[in-house]
Amino acid sequence: MAKQKLKALESDIANASSYKEFLEASLEHDALSGADEWREQESCNLYDYNLIRKRVNRIRDAKEKRDAAGLMFILHEGIHGNLGNIANPELHSFAKIGTKKLIEEFLEEVCSAMAFIYEAPDHEVDFYDKLAFFEETSHAYGQSCLMLSGGASLGFFHVGVIKTLTEHKLMPNVISGASAGSIMASLIATRTDDELLDILSSESIYERFHEWGVWQGFFKDSLFDSTNLENALIELFDLMTFEEAFQKTGKHVSVTVSPADLHQYSRLLNARTSPNAIITQAVRASTAVPFLFSPVQLKAKNRAGEIVPYIPNRKFADGSIMADMPFNRLARLYGVNHSIVSQINPIASPFIPRNKKHSNDIFSITKRHFANMVKTNSIYTCDMIENMVTGRTAKMAVHKVRSLVDQQYVGDINILPDNRLENVFQILKNPTVQSIDELVTMAERATWRQLPIIERSTRISKTFQGYLTQLREQEKERLHCDYQPQIAQG
Repeated sequence: MAKQKLKALESDIANASSYKEFLEASLEHDALSGADEWREQESCNLYDYNLIRKRVNRIRDAKEKRDAAGLMFILHEGIHGNLGNIANPELHSFAKIGTKKLIEEFLEEVCSAMAFIYEAPDHEVDFYDKLAFFEETSHAYGQSCLMLSGGASLGFFHVGVIKTLTEHKLMPNVISGASAGSIMASLIATRTDDELLDILSSESIYERFHEWGVWQGFFKDSLFDSTNLENALIELFDLMTFEEAFQKTGKHVSVTVSPADLHQYSRLLNARTSPNAIITQAVRASTAVPFLFSPVQLKAKNRAGEIVPYIPNRKFADGSIMADMPFNRLARLYGVNHSIVSQINPIASPFIPRNKKHSNDIFSITKRHFANMVKTNSIYTCDMIENMVTGRTAKMAVHKVRSLVDQQYVGDINILPDNRLENVFQILKNPTVQSIDELVTMAERATWRQLPIIERSTRISKTFQGYLTQLREQEKERLHCDYQPQIAQG
């Protein structure tokens, strides 16, 4: 009887039409399956529960003693996202919702300690010591990013991911997009949350992209005419630069583009690396799948506001070819150390594990070793072939294949579409409202399963950023107040 009930609940979870339905069915499943009892038990060989319990007790003792300086010391000495292995993905495989109660207790205590420090009066903690603490500890702790992959028409899957993260206030501040993902990332860059949710309806997306690909035949500079795609991008982003977008939304959004020749590396365009670059042209370049669309000359605004070439005499193409998931560069630019990936690139399928558990049986270890060996040998083969061929086009083709093999396609948290054959046939099709609806619904359900993990993984970094933002605003006010008497005296 219990097994039948669990199967019925699993069906309800898989077919939920809202997050509320999903959550209710998941909680009921955890109660019936024994997952709730597992969560209550602190001891477990998957994480260092003794370390976490001691840290919780130390934070509580410091709060009871009203010791804000002591709390700063405790948090400063070793707070990070995987303390005691609490980020172990296997800890998320036992319950539909939640993990060990001790881990959730630890996260709550850390955020409570930050609130205590933030609210401490100046005579207990000097304001600028407090500001320095939040700046240094926040930087050391790091933050999460969202990376949106390429995937042509399957890119509408990202719409459901973005909607769900936005509705639940879990959108990271650092976002990257490649190819189709660059369109969705740029929507995040240029829209407030309300504007974003309004434009992400299936009807609105269909209206702009229902004929993104218009066949123009062989013996042209590309197989598809890009006019409709370009018009849609102009309507969405106009002449806005990355810097102007950042000033509007405060989001650190990057678009990846790949070189159209052998003598350049892929680039990450954003408000830091290319503040004056035009978003429309960056996205158009990132979506220029080789042979399907022609490569693009980037554009920028100069100081006079005139539109001028950016990186003259160079053209760029599909960002997913060389930098579908540019995690290392995001880490250098923004202190990112944790990634959420919306991955719909068909090329990535062989590299994506669908199981949360990291099995250590002989078969699993052998399988992982064999996969790594195949990848290494493939890269070696590409290097050898590229060295032997002489034609520019041949060298470029081999170089691109090597880039595809050598990439990392997954992150710490992966939001994936259903593994079905029909996805492959949908890649180059113009969408219908129904096909967009199906992809969005699939993405929402896939994201619902990850929401509790995302919330736990980002809670501390978001709390740090929230208090740091408030403190910097207070610093501006203090500086303004200090400046006014000097003017009066002058």
